[in-house]
Amino acid sequence: MNTTPPCIDFQLDGPIARITFNNPAARNALTWPMYEELKRICDQIAGTPEIRVAIFRGAGDKAFVSGSDIQQFVDLQENEAYEVAVDAIFHSLQHLPIPTIALIEGLAVGSGLLIATACDFRISTVDARFGIPVAKTLGNCLSPSNLSWIANHLGVPMVKRMLLTAELIKAPELLASGYLYQTASPEEIVAVTEVLANKLAVLAPITQKASKVTLARLLESNLPDCTELMRETYNSVDFKEGVNAFLEGRSPKWLGK
Repeated sequence: MNTTPPCIDFQLDGPIARITFNNPAARNALTWPMYEELKRICDQIAGTPEIRVAIFRGAGDKAFVSGSDIQQFVDLQENEAYEVAVDAIFHSLQHLPIPTIALIEGLAVGSGLLIATACDFRISTVDARFGIPVAKTLGNCLSPSNLSWIANHLGVPMVKRMLLTAELIKAPELLASGYLYQTASPEEIVAVTEVLANKLAVLAPITQKASKVTLARLLESNLPDCTELMRETYNSVDFKEGVNAFLEGRSPKWLGK
């Protein structure tokens, strides 16, 4: 396992697994090896019955995860291959048989929002912000599976705000909606998260597994085939322009083709 950033740190503390997205120089943006490591860690947790709770967080206090490392999109194959691959990784997180907690400081955007939403509970600092501003940045899209997941947790109107306006939503609004379990000060958030983790760790594990995995399967049932929409997006001139503009530090010029 790589332990030099960018990487994902894994620590086992009794019945609690602690997973840290460790790429603070890029606000914990995920490289593709980090995505692959996340899948490996989830598979390890799923196969270790002694682990009763998993806590996910970002290194430092600026971001949980700020999205994907944009450099990996430069040589991206066309069509929907990226979204299909990411789906498989997030599926392993969504279907973990134990309760999961996202401890969020700063930004949770793009993949960060998806990972936070894949967790069962979200605790954030009051100043945390959430969104998927791809209409402003890359010009890409989400898979039906990921859209279904966040729409069921956030509500369709909120997801439209995030995706169509590229707005970042502040924590107090998401606490009021029920998306966040709790907010806390930077000084208290770790202790607050520990209270919830310890509470979850002593409850009936089979009941927890049956409940959350059944809910996950319900959210995945009857998903539409949107392959043509993903292909149109990832094969578009706009997507290539979005990637190049981001890497060049300029605003993209959208052409709608």
